Amino acid sequence: MTSPSIETAINILKQRFGDRLSTSESVRQHHSHTTTQIRSERPDAVIFAHSTEDVAAVVSVCREHHCPVIPFGVGSSLEGHVNAPKGGVSIDMNAMDKVLAVHEDDLDAVVQPGVTREALNTHLRDKGLFFPIDPGANASLGGMAATRASGTNAVRYGTMKDNILALEAVMADGTVIRTGSRAKKSAAGYDLTRLLIGSEGTLGIITELTVKLHGIPETIAGGICSFPSVEAACNAVITTIQYGIPVARIELLDAVQVRACNQYSGLDLPEETLLLLEFHGTENGVREQSEMFGEIAAEHTPHAFRWTTDPEERGKLWKARHDAFWAAMSLLPGGEGISTDVCVPISRLAECVEETRRDIEATGIISPIVGHVGDGNFHTLPMALPDDAETWAKIKGFSERLSERAIAMGGTCTGEHGIGQGKMTYLRQEMGPAVDVMIAVKKALDPDDILNPGKLFGA
Repeated sequence: MTSPSIETAINILKQRFGDRLSTSESVRQHHSHTTTQIRSERPDAVIFAHSTEDVAAVVSVCREHHCPVIPFGVGSSLEGHVNAPKGGVSIDMNAMDKVLAVHEDDLDAVVQPGVTREALNTHLRDKGLFFPIDPGANASLGGMAATRASGTNAVRYGTMKDNILALEAVMADGTVIRTGSRAKKSAAGYDLTRLLIGSEGTLGIITELTVKLHGIPETIAGGICSFPSVEAACNAVITTIQYGIPVARIELLDAVQVRACNQYSGLDLPEETLLLLEFHGTENGVREQSEMFGEIAAEHTPHAFRWTTDPEERGKLWKARHDAFWAAMSLLPGGEGISTDVCVPISRLAECVEETRRDIEATGIISPIVGHVGDGNFHTLPMALPDDAETWAKIKGFSERLSERAIAMGGTCTGEHGIGQGKMTYLRQEMGPAVDVMIAVKKALDPDDILNPGKLFGA
């Protein structure tokens, strides 16, 4: 049942936004959907914002009436970030989808939060520029900033925190702030940009981003190589990084995932651990990098490293990675999966992945492993039928051990998915007393706890 204060806020907002405010059950359900086993918790209303002024108006009314506000991008996050555990108003940012400016000479762009990474790169294509962060889904840049997204290119181009120069945000009292300028560096005060990046909508609602751009590489080489074990593949990755080879992407698929890809995509890859790599640069540069990796791989596997600069052939080599999720889900028809991730120092990668693989086998669950292993980040996808309570209990235990294992190795319980609702248990285990500092910042900036409550720290 909607609380009287929330109902009052919604009635006031209805007068301002008219048909752009919806209390339809289907719309509310869509704005709480989650791609994990976390239960959906619907907001009481959804407002479709068109401008920073709209967002500020919503937050101001909600602050006055102690009504929760939950920002919504495209809903592709994996840890329950868009749920509304205390009800309230979801602000849909998708109509704020304009590329406001592109400064080609300075390699930056100013965009609204509803711009997706694919839309931005389509806009930039004729200018010879691109935005490199690729979390897999066609996520919105506002959501990617809020969750500090990463992805396949992070080993070379970094994560969202490395590719944002400044933000505009609406704070909990409805004030609009800018956190920086277009200068490539600054020593002016606290770094509020990075405070908001990864705050998951709990400190402010991002309404504009100034992002870094990069030139589209002259040449892109892609290649694949099979390895007799996860450990051998990870050791090849470690050596590649330690040698300073400027690889753009290094993706790992374990034998279970490769088997799924063979069945799903009609491939004939050896059903062993697979590494997929991509190199960006000049023609001579990528040839040299590819050949150097081939020499490293030869020390760890009897299989040859196959690579090409032909776009069509490169796409064929990478098909296993492109189809990985749906291929994995085909291993258990009718089943559901929980995508979870951890990240460890590169020197502990082989140990962590191998221990995880043994844990999966000992637990007796289906869970392929896929990793952005160039920066020590890997994902598992444990699966079960919806009503298989026994297996879901096993998966819960496995997921707990996975996070604890990564933390014990000097890593993190989440390399790129975020905390949300799903990993609150591990934040203090990983960060210790630093969590109290985070809570103090939250209370200072949002004393009434209206901004995406119930995330990161709980109630």
